[in-house]
Amino acid sequence: MTEPLAMSGTNPPPEQLSVEPVPFQGVLDALESTPASKFTRAEPFPHIVMDNLFNPSQIDVIHQQLRTLPESYWQKNNDQGIEVKWRSKWTSEYSIPQPARDMVRFLNSGIFLEALSRLTAIPKLIPDPYYTGGGFNLIEAGGYLDVHADGNWHDAMGLHRRLNLLVYLNRDWQEDWGGALNFYDANAEEVVASVAPIGNRLVVFETHDYSYHGHPEPTTSPEGEGRTSIILYYYTSDPRPVDQVLEARPHSALWRSKGWLDKRGNRSRN
Repeated sequence: MTEPLAMSGTNPPPEQLSVEPVPFQGVLDALESTPASKFTRAEPFPHIVMDNLFNPSQIDVIHQQLRTLPESYWQKNNDQGIEVKWRSKWTSEYSIPQPARDMVRFLNSGIFLEALSRLTAIPKLIPDPYYTGGGFNLIEAGGYLDVHADGNWHDAMGLHRRLNLLVYLNRDWQEDWGGALNFYDANAEEVVASVAPIGNRLVVFETHDYSYHGHPEPTTSPEGEGRTSIILYYYTSDPRPVDQVLEARPHSALWRSKGWLDKRGNRSRN
């Protein structure tokens, strides 16, 4: 008769297991205490701006670390008239240096997604473990981002993109350097809301075919004072509401300067 395997160690019973405190509990508390209407009723499309949610020293460490990453870490976009900026080449959370990894892991966690779903009234949010299009963003002096509507589809996961989240990192950023994230009206002509990219500022906004945004004017920051951020995207298996859809087929970002086509001159990827 085979003897049962002995259990190694002296594991305590479940009732004695300790539960680690959530390291970003203050962020959850802030989201939970914010009425959903502050997001859903914002103009020109649902969004929210929240300041000083994270430990300032942690924000500073991440910002300084981002500035020291080697050039090989970056995808450099220099598409004149469309976008001039750098984006990290994250392929998994193991591409992310600490302490940013812990922050991103929290922002993709179930407890955060539950709070974000309540605030945005978008249920069943799904993070992106591939970090497609997300990651560190760096915009040096002279960089810009044309007015656009984001891509709508995650090819690897077969999901609909619903939310953008940004955490700005440069706490020394001055508003007269430009780089404000502008939200435009339904004709993509008038700026209805503008968000300065000041460090330790969280921005979440609903992304769809009419949520036009960008900062088309080049930044004027001095050397070493780039516009830095972490950008993450969230998805759902349910499609977007029909009033948010201009192009139902999977498409990449559609740019105002391209006549609402993507960089290749197409409306969709099909």
